[in-house]
Amino acid sequence: MVETKLIVKHKSGLHARPAALFVKTAAKTASSIKVRNLTTDGDFVDARSILMVLTLGVMKGHEIHIQAEGADEAEALAALGALVEGNFGEGDLAES
Repeated sequence: MVETKLIVKHKSGLHARPAALFVKTAAKTASSIKVRNLTTDGDFVDARSILMVLTLGVMKGHEIHIQAEGADEAEALAALGALVEGNFGEGDLAES
């Protein structure tokens, strides 16, 4: 199992489009992926479920904890990390 902790910098947090991109990226992997909101001390949820990810209530500035376990766990974690660090493809616009 591999894991990482990241700060969500997107202006909308992990809601709507960013959440959909997060789930889509997680679904492309063979690994089991879980995510939780560390800021609110939430429980882990399945990162492949849009409804579960939305229930985390991740807002801008919140820290998330991602765990991946499986054949491509390192690649899965790297892809999700790049997505979050890259502000879900919105670059500097997400900082506003």
